[in-house]
Amino acid sequence: MARELHLAGFLIASHVTHSHASWRHPGSETDYLGPDYYRRVAQTLERGKFDFLFFADALTTPVRYGNDIRVPLSSGTQFSAAIDPMLVAASLVNVTEKLGVAITKSTTYFHPYDVARVFATLDHLSRGRSGWNIVTSVSQAEAQNFGLDNHIDRDQRYERAHEFVEVALKLWGSWDRDALVQDKETGVFADPDKVHTIDHEGKYFRSRGPLTVPRSPQNRPVLIQAGASSVGKDFAARWAEAIFEIDPTPEGRRAYYDDVKSRASNFGRNPDDVKIFPSFVPFIGETESIAREKQAFHNELADPISGLITLSVHTDHDFSQYDLDAPIGEVSVPGSQGLFDLAQRLSDKDSLTLRDIGKLYAQGVLLPQFVGTPSQIADQIEEGFNGGEADGYIVSAAQAPGTFDDFVDLVVPELQRRGLFRTDYTGSTLRDHLGLGEASLTPIPRQVTIA
Repeated sequence: MARELHLAGFLIASHVTHSHASWRHPGSETDYLGPDYYRRVAQTLERGKFDFLFFADALTTPVRYGNDIRVPLSSGTQFSAAIDPMLVAASLVNVTEKLGVAITKSTTYFHPYDVARVFATLDHLSRGRSGWNIVTSVSQAEAQNFGLDNHIDRDQRYERAHEFVEVALKLWGSWDRDALVQDKETGVFADPDKVHTIDHEGKYFRSRGPLTVPRSPQNRPVLIQAGASSVGKDFAARWAEAIFEIDPTPEGRRAYYDDVKSRASNFGRNPDDVKIFPSFVPFIGETESIAREKQAFHNELADPISGLITLSVHTDHDFSQYDLDAPIGEVSVPGSQGLFDLAQRLSDKDSLTLRDIGKLYAQGVLLPQFVGTPSQIADQIEEGFNGGEADGYIVSAAQAPGTFDDFVDLVVPELQRRGLFRTDYTGSTLRDHLGLGEASLTPIPRQVTIA
């Protein structure tokens, strides 16, 4: 069977996504507080036969840059305002039939029982289309919103996350598949011998169980991750079935692809069951020059300070203290090490200043921009897909929902003509779309085995 390209759409339940310029774009809708915007995007992606719609999330208003929320709020940087994507997702499964919906939930500021219950419920309501983007959160500000003084360090929060997922798997498996009887004649609702406590007593969590939610259609949500540091990539290689990646260079994407697939093999997993999704922002035009005009217009709307505010949030490091016209120096960041390493690599490679990095960050959090006619965009996707960079791609919008409309109407048909992408759904669940088998509820051993 020929290898098949996968596609997903990226959103935040907010006025911006990766692009900070998007909310200022004349073509963007700004009613992110109401249901119609999300419904339109989801139905557009389903019309394009996308695998899933992916919602990123954070648990704080940005305050790290200069310890001040006034500029982020005034300029509308990423997460200056956002609503709860889980409730948005619950509304979308009623207006779509096939599209998967993947939601971000933190393992640091929630409990496994709560998360397991929420995703089992979403999997039932969507009839098997749920996905969980597992994050450990990145910032001190998030900790302070949950009554803590400081965010726990990277190694500890990943250790905690491993146990979190292990507990969630136990809870999702606490109802056998055939435990729910509902025999009105005999009066037997459920077979008590097929519903189990989990009696988990660990370093970070205790949970008796069972879950209140019977076994869901997929057994559990599809597990998604975005590990970029070494410890993050190990976590992703152990658990994730889809991995979201940011790297603007083909060589960087190829190196990441090879690295994570190798790590998955070391955990005893089939690397084909780990789908890697780099993200990009497309600018599509009837001609290449029109597409480049669209790109230039968008990029001029991006403010470097807005970008540095978000870089400060992602790395949990205050970049307001540095010279904007100097290169990024060697600094230690407690937040996303992978994104900082990427910013530093670009700075060194292209002799970029901190201001330049801020501008790129505001244009799309260092995502590559694919620019050209529908055929040229399809060329770039096909080259990366066949060149060891990706199993699929996550499309992020320069303007919303217009970018998604253009991609579905113009690029998807070109990908279909080339035999790269499906012309219709062949299954009903997110696992079906991703070509995955039945979801296991048995934790993968933590010990990496190097061949």
